[in-house]
Amino acid sequence: SFIGEESVAAGEGSILTDNPTWIIDPIDGTTNFVHRFPFVAVSIGFVVNKKMEFGIVYSCVEDKMYTARKGKGAFCNGQKLQVSGQEDITKSLLVTELGSNRDPEAIKIILSNMERLLSIPIHG
Repeated sequence: SFIGEESVAAGEGSILTDNPTWIIDPIDGTTNFVHRFPFVAVSIGFVVNKKMEFGIVYSCVEDKMYTARKGKGAFCNGQKLQVSGQEDITKSLLVTELGSNRDPEAIKIILSNMERLLSIPIHG
């Protein structure tokens, strides 16, 4: 099966089944692309039984290829990635994306989550 993000965004229905499925977003970061903000990528995922098996993200402007496979780790241009090990949230960097849903209920949830995060003394 195949699910394309751009067709879903255009209103076409899509159902994830247990079948092997490719999920592709040819312009991941469409809003960035439209505004000429250079952080856009091609994102591809492969799902079996509704579980992600592997993913590939190519950051076009940076010329970086991110790959990950279930149980095998994540890599950038072939070099293994790992988390920082930082356990103190006050020494962490918060990065967030608000999404495009402007439904009043969604906005309430987003703002509530942001309020909780911003009450923690974090960087960001």
